Amino acid sequence: MSNDSPLSQPVILSPCVGICRLDPLGYCEGCYRTGDEIARWRSMSETERNHYMDVVLPARESA
Repeated sequence: MSNDSPLSQPVILSPCVGICRLDPLGYCEGCYRTGDEIARWRSMSETERNHYMDVVLPARESA
């Protein structure tokens, strides 16, 4: 199926790296999202996801 098909789903940017374990603070050890953020990711706007990818998650990773 080509990407031009009306049935194809748009690709959603994700920080997931396949290491899916929450640390004691409640952050994923792979992507630094909370369980709530992971659950909401697909329903977030593209702007909100980009903010997480560019600002929120890098700050958590470096903390």
